[in-house]
Amino acid sequence: MTADLAVPSSDIDGRCITAIRMLSVDQVETAKSGHEGLPLGAAPMAWTVWSRFLRFDPKDATWINRDRFILSAGHGSALLYSLLHLFGYDLELSDLENFRQWGSRTPGHPEYGHTPGVETTTGPLGQGVSNATGMALAEAMLGARFNSERENIIDHRTFVIASDGDLMEGVSNESASLAGHLALGKLVVLYDHNSISIDGPTSLAFTEDVLGRYAALGWSTFTVSDGNDIDQISNAIQSALDDSEHPSIISVKTIIGFGAPDKQGTEAAHGGPYGTEEIEKTKERYGWPNKPFFIPDDVTSHLKSLIESKTAEVEKERKHLEQVLKQNPAIKEQLDSAFALKVPSNIDEVLPDFEIGTQLATRAASGKILKALSGSLPYLVGGSADLVESTSLEFTDKIVAPGNYSGSLIHFGVREHGMAAALNGLQLHGGFRVFGSTFLIFSDYLRPSLRLAALMGAPVIYIFTHDSVGLGQDGPTHQPIEQVESLRMVPNLATLRPADANEVLEAWMVALHRKSGPTLMALSRQALPVIEPGPKGWMNETGARVVLAEERPLEVVIIASGSEVSLALSAAEELKAKHNVSTRVVSVPWRERLLEQDPKVIEELIPSGALKVSIEAGVTHGWQSLVGPDGITIGINRFGASAPGSKVMEELGLSTDSVVARVQQALKQR
Repeated sequence: MTADLAVPSSDIDGRCITAIRMLSVDQVETAKSGHEGLPLGAAPMAWTVWSRFLRFDPKDATWINRDRFILSAGHGSALLYSLLHLFGYDLELSDLENFRQWGSRTPGHPEYGHTPGVETTTGPLGQGVSNATGMALAEAMLGARFNSERENIIDHRTFVIASDGDLMEGVSNESASLAGHLALGKLVVLYDHNSISIDGPTSLAFTEDVLGRYAALGWSTFTVSDGNDIDQISNAIQSALDDSEHPSIISVKTIIGFGAPDKQGTEAAHGGPYGTEEIEKTKERYGWPNKPFFIPDDVTSHLKSLIESKTAEVEKERKHLEQVLKQNPAIKEQLDSAFALKVPSNIDEVLPDFEIGTQLATRAASGKILKALSGSLPYLVGGSADLVESTSLEFTDKIVAPGNYSGSLIHFGVREHGMAAALNGLQLHGGFRVFGSTFLIFSDYLRPSLRLAALMGAPVIYIFTHDSVGLGQDGPTHQPIEQVESLRMVPNLATLRPADANEVLEAWMVALHRKSGPTLMALSRQALPVIEPGPKGWMNETGARVVLAEERPLEVVIIASGSEVSLALSAAEELKAKHNVSTRVVSVPWRERLLEQDPKVIEELIPSGALKVSIEAGVTHGWQSLVGPDGITIGINRFGASAPGSKVMEELGLSTDSVVARVQQALKQR
């Protein structure tokens, strides 16, 4: 491809592509903010996908068998908004005119749940293409459950446009490796290979053989030498779709900012605005009127015909599927329950009982609960980043494998970030309630995807075990100190640290009924005593409960989470027996839920007249919100050490004697 304009504006495909380009440019120029370079370069491949291959109904953006389209290079959002508007989605021209403005439906990067037709939130590079692995896997797993030799109830493809930057990010390599291993043949990535990043040519830092790498990962690879040649692009896509045994990547050679005479092909083309003079020259070069948001009648007419054809095809498929499901009511009920994430009203009947006074690690309790739930919730699927046994995920022997997607347990390998990104895609696709597990310390490795789950309101469940220095001899590299507190700061993430097996039961019920965002369970490696359960639903209601009541006028309230609740109970018993101190113990597995309560509720649980003491095997930051300026925060504001867990806890001040001494000293000073 040369730098000269190569798309004839008299050709209807060319005019539609130019309309996409110019609408994208107008959005950025009107907002005085955004990225024009990608839409100008990638519009032909986007048009080819949408006009020739993508199956969708713009009036039913959630149709179960729609092909998924993901703009992984989310900074080029103007391209996606132009496509959505032109192809009849509920996105008006006025929405495009309000690009990147307060309250608009066209934010700077595509946001799931905010704009009709946006399948996932993208912009942090590498995320969209990695979410696509989860979406393609969801399609394969649902197909294995519901399809038969006679009928394909679930059948669609996943298309992605990804940038050089997307493919530089480590998370995309993790997910690509997984997709290749699992042979996800309905996944097609179009690589916008323009060789430019913000700092300059990608040759500054990115000189690898990208297609060679993907071939080694088990992908089929194709090359399009001219990013304006839609027939060449179309042939490559068809070849990719014909290979049902491998995911495919198509390297499409493009020029960033194509058609902008003073910027195209340079890093200056990446972001805008280009300015009035450059845009005027660009439109003149394309033979396009210098009118903002101009759409010619012939483009509108052609698109109307395309939309009618696509919606007619979808309507035919929809009616056929309705007829099939009508004849198979059991399958319809299963499918409806799966997409609604329905929790049976009698779920309590399958849950295990835990004997009070026995000892059980909360990770082990979670494993028992998960195994019990799996029989009643067939849509509950997930896996681990190579820690199935360590995180107690042995709930089934039905493993998801290449070509065999009917299982429920996914081995993600040592790919924490790739796992979390794929979980987002699985959850957003629909039909499954997903979970993933690793050690709490490695939440740092997957955090960007976890944050996006919270932003999107995706109800992913995270099982994070080995939650404190109590894990012992693995030492400070594996002992989380700041992780729980930092995760509590993520908006819309429910961070739960249950004290025992019965609190894990409550935590699982919170997670399963929560559909507006992700839930995290921080669980112990070490065994903990099983204590008296609270009333059903207490964790979701208040986030805290009294586990030991005072017997006379209250002097001390000890507030704790997780494994430190048993420590608090031990300290309270000693304060009573040896020092005649009346003490209450409050378990706070969900601190942020408690802090949302009316002050009267908090006062009832943690009376203001008593000395308030918090205990948690982590940083003390945040607990001041409950103990107040005159209270005590007992925790660990340093890294841990390698030694048996009990010794580490003792040396770091998390022992009965140490807690009692701290309380006694504080009482004397009051």
